[in-house]
Amino acid sequence: MCAEFLHNDEHIKQDAESILKLGKNLLLKGPTGSGKTRLAEDLADELGREMYSINCSVDVDIEALLGFKTIEYTDNRQEIVFIDGPVIRAMNAGAILYIDEINMAKPEVLPILNAALDYRRTLTNPLTGETLTAHKDFRAIAAINVGYVGTMPMNEALLNRFNVIEIGYVSKESLKTVLMDQSIQKDEKIIDTLTDFHQDLVTMTEQGQISREPSSVRSLLDMADLSTLMPLSRACYRSIIDKLDSEQEKKAILNAAELHFGM
Repeated sequence: MCAEFLHNDEHIKQDAESILKLGKNLLLKGPTGSGKTRLAEDLADELGREMYSINCSVDVDIEALLGFKTIEYTDNRQEIVFIDGPVIRAMNAGAILYIDEINMAKPEVLPILNAALDYRRTLTNPLTGETLTAHKDFRAIAAINVGYVGTMPMNEALLNRFNVIEIGYVSKESLKTVLMDQSIQKDEKIIDTLTDFHQDLVTMTEQGQISREPSSVRSLLDMADLSTLMPLSRACYRSIIDKLDSEQEKKAILNAAELHFGM
């Protein structure tokens, strides 16, 4: 079972569940590692729904969304069959469709979903010619990282089909709870050091000194886990610094790391 979504703003989860219960679609905005996927998993679990996922990229095409044709053999006969993709499976099952990093997909791909996500609740599959009507319980949750390399502004028509919740960085107290619950590192003194370090990374991110990725909770969780088998200084390199290309970013993070645990 996955760990529970934790955030100091208790209204995030409440409002997200209310949006879905009202039959509406939900868009989660926030920095990487802020718990968007975990929140979607929690919502699906609490609503008793299956969840089908799409991880968007520039390579995502219609087949990745809707499915594909293949050849099967039955009683020595060859026939062409269509294998449903995540969108069609979610529509038919009345499940949650989770579209991760929706603003990474090519703009010409996603409009196929517009009718499925509005009052019509239908989709005409260009690969089969079939028109589908979604189960009444079908919902979509999308996640978006704003300002990341490779992302594009969402099409306004698609954006208008969602209600939006922005998930900001968690407070120091909530972050400590996340680390204690989700990391294998259980030394409270080390956890406190990591949360103090993260606060500096968040400040640098907000001031534009570093990108969002180094200040993600996901990277900090990796660092906490690694710190059970190596010094914090090396864990910082492996989980954060060595991922970066910018020497300026590396220097800024090294300065913060030296302040908190020495390098």
